[in-house]
Amino acid sequence: MAEASGAGAAYHVLARKYRPRDFATLIGQDAMVRTLRNAIDSGRLAHAFMLTGVRGVGKTTTARIIARALNCIGPDGKGGPTVDPCGQCEHCIAITEDRHVDVLEMDAASRTGINDIRELIEGVRYRPVSARYKVYIIDEVHMLSTQAFNGLLKTLEEPPPHVKFVFATTELRKVPVTILSRCQRFDLRRVSPELLQVHFARIAADEEVEIAPDALALIARAADGSVRDGLSLLDQAIAHGAGVVDAAQVREMLGLADRGRVFDLLDAGMRGDAAQALRGVRELYDAGADPVVILQDLLDLVHWLTRLKVTPEIAGEIPDLERGRGQAMATKLAMSALTRAWQMLLKGLQETLSAPSPIHAVEMVLVRLCHAAELPSPADLVREIRHGSTAAAPASGRGNGGMPQTSIGAVRGNSEPGVGAVPLPPAGGGGAAAMLRPLPQAQPTPEPAGFAEVVALFEARREQRLVHHLVHHVHLVRCEAGLIELRPTDKSPPDLAPRVSSLLSEWTGRRWVVSLSNEAGEATVAAQRAEQDDARRARALEHPMVKAVLAAFPGAQLEAIRTQGTDPGGDAGSILPIGSPTDDGTAVPEDYPIDEIPEGDN
Repeated sequence: MAEASGAGAAYHVLARKYRPRDFATLIGQDAMVRTLRNAIDSGRLAHAFMLTGVRGVGKTTTARIIARALNCIGPDGKGGPTVDPCGQCEHCIAITEDRHVDVLEMDAASRTGINDIRELIEGVRYRPVSARYKVYIIDEVHMLSTQAFNGLLKTLEEPPPHVKFVFATTELRKVPVTILSRCQRFDLRRVSPELLQVHFARIAADEEVEIAPDALALIARAADGSVRDGLSLLDQAIAHGAGVVDAAQVREMLGLADRGRVFDLLDAGMRGDAAQALRGVRELYDAGADPVVILQDLLDLVHWLTRLKVTPEIAGEIPDLERGRGQAMATKLAMSALTRAWQMLLKGLQETLSAPSPIHAVEMVLVRLCHAAELPSPADLVREIRHGSTAAAPASGRGNGGMPQTSIGAVRGNSEPGVGAVPLPPAGGGGAAAMLRPLPQAQPTPEPAGFAEVVALFEARREQRLVHHLVHHVHLVRCEAGLIELRPTDKSPPDLAPRVSSLLSEWTGRRWVVSLSNEAGEATVAAQRAEQDDARRARALEHPMVKAVLAAFPGAQLEAIRTQGTDPGGDAGSILPIGSPTDDGTAVPEDYPIDEIPEGDN
């Protein structure tokens, strides 16, 4: 697996020296290897492969291994495509040394234009010089321009039988769907820290370097699933330690906080000891730890404690020192305290990344964390508001997972028993003694008797968007107490039914079911209103008084029809449709008299 090097040979970094030559030495990609093995054994080889994954996970290396597997002829020169290339034939050796004339690598980050792709397409027509297949490896393919992708489409869909394409990218979403649909896709996974640690330990043994297991664990964790990044860090650690590497050296190299100090820092924060927390973070900062990394370590520890609390069996995967302390903290801290700490640290990390002084931002985050530790938990607040006494609080008085808790009863004042109270800011603006007032009890809204009353209820509640959809974009099929069936139009939002159901149930205090139907149903409310308005207009135009006015004023039009006593904006001159009730309850007769209009009056 490693390249041989003599005493006078140039030094090769570990990432190059231990680069896999075949699928047997490619770690962490078992699913892809299994698929390729089955495809090669059955002769079902795709004409294009798309390899995607994070940086350093092995995309370009895998592309070269695929090229070797397709062109290997075996030591005797008679072999065919194989998932286990021999490494001894002329093609395997030439591809390994990056000098094979039929395996062409192109960096799409530097050659992005249509002219580069046109040159590639011209070469596709010619058969390989010596190999079985001509293999084009395009790295960072997502960097190609739109014109370049379009130029590649036809060739990629129907390439000659002697051509194979292998694409590699870290940004799969930037690759057009038309390209993806013509490729066999393989997602290269992040390599787990455990597998990386084993791999790095084997390399350290080959390099005759003494490195502590916990130092390997730190490097594997910092690699974040990337083999290349991990090997670069291992190379740096070996140089830093001059052949003997321990965890302290790796922490110093990476700017990491000591794991034990991270435990102390989180413990001080969750106990509300702000002074100890500030001293601890300053000591870590003075020792060279990056403020951002300190918060990331705290987040990692909170996440690990949460997992330990939910799945205690993972305790066997960690060192004894961390296991004992972690189990004690996970037992003491409540789940609500851990989730609250996670949210505060995550918000604090965003602030630290943009703060002019990261260490000051970290200190403020820890002060907030300590302050939150002294507050009662939300569950205790709800329980106290419901029962109106401190009897429902835990007997220990530490509802925050063993952390100090302020009693709610101490600030309740003289509110009536059983009535929930909430603090209001004092008029003077100072002090912790807040004024209290009883919570108002919401009264349920009377149930609407029909769909028109449902729409009116939503109008009264100022749900204008829902009113618009109920009026214009649904057809009523059925409406009865607690049940509404609607046929939506194509302009109706997909969540209209659950939103209407939820709000009706909330307002009326009764469960409402709003379902969708395929039946025709009634016309929309807007169509019904328009039909009613047209009918009223037609009746008004037939009224003798309106006819007389229109005859007296040529070109005049009937703009609006208002009913006296119902329109707030109406006046004494409002027009009453025939048959409408007047103020005294009588109906307007057909032969309603009008005064004679004087001549010349405008």
